[in-house]
Amino acid sequence: MTAGAEEAAAPAPVPAAAPAGVARALQLSLVRAPAGAEPCAQLWAGLHLPGIASAAQLTQLAQLAQRFTPRVSLEPPDALLLEVRGSLHLFSGLAGLKSALTQMCETLALRPLLGFAPTPLAALVAARAGRGLEITTQAQLVSQLAPLPLSVLRWPAPVVERLRNMGVRTLGAVLRLPRAGFARRFGTAQLARLDELTGRAPELRGIFQPPLRFRRRRELTCEVENHAWLLAALAPLLRELEQFLRARQAGVMALECRLLHRGGQVTPCRLELAAPTADARHLEELLSGPLSRLKLGAPVRALELRARTLLPRAAKAGALWQPGEHGGASGSEAHLLIERLRARLGEGVIRGLTLLDDHRPESTWTFSPPPSPAAGRATPAAPSLSARRPLWLLGAPQPLAVRGGLPQRGGALTLLGEPERIEGGWWDGADVARDYYAARDVHGVRLWVYRERGAPHGWFLHGFFG
Repeated sequence: MTAGAEEAAAPAPVPAAAPAGVARALQLSLVRAPAGAEPCAQLWAGLHLPGIASAAQLTQLAQLAQRFTPRVSLEPPDALLLEVRGSLHLFSGLAGLKSALTQMCETLALRPLLGFAPTPLAALVAARAGRGLEITTQAQLVSQLAPLPLSVLRWPAPVVERLRNMGVRTLGAVLRLPRAGFARRFGTAQLARLDELTGRAPELRGIFQPPLRFRRRRELTCEVENHAWLLAALAPLLRELEQFLRARQAGVMALECRLLHRGGQVTPCRLELAAPTADARHLEELLSGPLSRLKLGAPVRALELRARTLLPRAAKAGALWQPGEHGGASGSEAHLLIERLRARLGEGVIRGLTLLDDHRPESTWTFSPPPSPAAGRATPAAPSLSARRPLWLLGAPQPLAVRGGLPQRGGALTLLGEPERIEGGWWDGADVARDYYAARDVHGVRLWVYRERGAPHGWFLHGFFG
C-alpha cells in the first residue's frame, strides 16, 4: 500500500489523506530509512520471483520467510520484502542470508532475484533489476539506483512513455528532474514513490499475518485401505505442519486427521497431546496408534489434517546434569509417556487428579485430563490440607465394629492424639458432621477413622497412612 505525498523538499509525515483507521485495519508498519545513518537502521531484502505460479504460492513462501524475520511484506504478484537488519548476525552476514533465502525459494522450485537496500521500494526495484545489488548504507542508495531503467518502478505505461519522450530513461535521470515541475506534469503520487524510494518520505506497508489455523488436504492417487499406507500418505502433511508451527514458534495440543471416502463420508481420527509440540516425527509416531485402531467402512480417497488451536512453544535449555545426578531435574519423560499411552490405549484411559477447594475428604479431589505444562502454570495453588490427613482414602467409608464405645478392626484400635472435627456440606445436599482420629490397629498399621456426631454415633474407616 502506498500513500501519496505533498510536494515538499523535506521528509514528510504520513499524509493526512490516508484513511482513518487504516493502520489498525490492515496492521500497517511505518517504515522510514533515516538519512545519513551509517550503517542504516533498516535493511530490506527484495525477492523478485519471475516464475511464481499463483498468489497461494506467494503466501506459502511468505510463511516460510517468517523464520528470517517477522516483518514480511507481500508485493503481488511476484515479489516479497523482508526487513533483515536484525537477522544478519544469525546467518553469518549478508552472504549467508542470501544463501538461506535462495535455498528457501528452491524448496518451491523458484529461482529468486535478490536485492538489498535501506528502503523497501529500493530493495524491490534492486531485485527486479536482477543485478544482485547490495546497498547497505544510505549514502550509496541514489548512486547505486541511478543506472537502473524506469521499468523497475512499474509505473503506468503513459507516464513511462512521456518520460522517455523527454529523454528520461533511468532512475537517476528522473531523480534529477525539478520536483515542482515533475509534480505538475505527473502528479504527486509518482513523486511520493520517488520519495519513498530514496527514504525522503515514510512508506506505509502491510505486514503479512499468517493464518492462525492449519488445514491441509491431500488427494490420493488411488483408494487406500491399508493403515500403514495411510500413515505414509500423512507424513508430508505432518512435515508441512512442522514448518507452519516452527515459523510461528508454536505447538499443538490437539490434532485432527479426517479420512475422506467415496460419497462424502468422513472418518475422524483425533490425537490429544500432553505438551505442545511441533515435531513431525513425534506426531507421526503418536498417530500410528489411533489410526491403526480405526475401522474403515470404505476405502480412503483423500486425507485432511487440521490443527485449530496454536499454543506458544518456548524453547527450554537442557539441564547440565542427568536426572538424579547432583540435583539434575527430570525432563519431558512424563509427558512423552502420557502421550504414548494415550495413542496406544485410546482416549479416556489416562486421567489426572485435581484438588478441589473443599474441606470434606471425599470432595477434595476429582478426575481430570492429564496435566500439561501450560495448564500447570495456570492452575491456582491447591488448598492446604492438614498434615494429619492420609493420601490413601477409601472409595467409600467402611463401618467398624464397636465394643465398649471404641472402634474394632481385628482387635481394639488405639486412638492417637486429638480429633479433627469436619462439618458442613448443606449447600450440595451432602452434609457431614464427623470427628476424625488417627488410630493404630493391633498390627501397628496407622488408620484414619471417624465417629459420626449424630446418632447412632457409628465409627467408620476412611483411609490409611503410609
